[in-house]
Amino acid sequence: MEITDFLGIANISLGQFSMILICLLLLYLAIAKKFEPLLLLPIGFGGLLANIPEAGLADPGGILYFFYESGIKTTAFPLIIFMGVGALTDFGPLLANPKTMLLGAAAQVGIFATIFGAVGLSLIGLVDFSIQDAAAIGIIGGADGPTAIYVSSILAPDLLGAIAVAAYSYMALVPLIQPPIMKLFTTKAERSIEMIQLREVGNLERICFPLLLVLIVALILPASAPLLGMFCLGNLMRESGVVDRLSNTVQNSLINIVTIFLGLAIGSKLKAEGFLELETLGILLLGAIAFSIGTASGVLMAKFMNLFTTEKINPLIGAAGVSAVPMAARVANKVGLEENPQNFLLMHAMGPNVAGVIGSTVAAGIMITLLS
Repeated sequence: MEITDFLGIANISLGQFSMILICLLLLYLAIAKKFEPLLLLPIGFGGLLANIPEAGLADPGGILYFFYESGIKTTAFPLIIFMGVGALTDFGPLLANPKTMLLGAAAQVGIFATIFGAVGLSLIGLVDFSIQDAAAIGIIGGADGPTAIYVSSILAPDLLGAIAVAAYSYMALVPLIQPPIMKLFTTKAERSIEMIQLREVGNLERICFPLLLVLIVALILPASAPLLGMFCLGNLMRESGVVDRLSNTVQNSLINIVTIFLGLAIGSKLKAEGFLELETLGILLLGAIAFSIGTASGVLMAKFMNLFTTEKINPLIGAAGVSAVPMAARVANKVGLEENPQNFLLMHAMGPNVAGVIGSTVAAGIMITLLS
């Protein structure tokens, strides 16, 4: 046995070298550009470790393999993350203006449109996506990272790495992708619409809403119960006011710890042999299309609703119907302020933003029910 057999650099393939460069790019985007650093940093570093030849960190027995098997394959990590997201979520703007639920629902059109797009690409022979693959890719359009990971781990585990990277990349690019689409489908006058002050939401409403939400949706669509159940549990901890220690732990320590392991587990799927394929480019392209359609659908739904309401809705908040919380709401507020410096849309946009999270979990439940 020669000494070169033990040297990683002597056994590195072109694919592994390429993936190391891609992972370094992810780390650059996380550190220098601050693109979703909480996840792109551990994902990039996990991918870096997974592509070191002869190390075997992502192979059976390796630490990254263990993280994936125990946290992703069991769906534990994305569910725990969702509990933390629930504890960080304020349903107040949605409860104060319930019709914004329709904007969150409309923004999920991108998910289902992308499924047809993925199937179409397969039919013409450009890529080879099954209907399960197409469904997992479509979830990218909801801009909801944990849901995308959860669905892909069940329906398309081989595509998990590419789907996760695409989902969080587009979440990070919300400030760049959304404004041109929002402006394309609205006029200056529409972007300048001022919305009335939201009413105060009582504590009883805040406590009852997550309970009613999980019961109604889960009883109709049981497949959505894991995601929505964890989400509503986290929110109930927040709103009940009697478990501050648990709420603070879920919002901070727990979600941060799990995020590290989740990112490393996803990075383990960025191995050269599974990532450097034409399908990956297809996933990135379809993800961008899904996200763009979701943004446009929310804006157009707001314009449609304005045809029938006396209290006009600023169509910009429809773009917040994608689930990138709270970034999409901040983008809607920023674009609104550019047109009217006195027009503060942030709290109004949080309604459809939170509704988008609920919508993406329902969409996930539908696809898992029909396709798993």
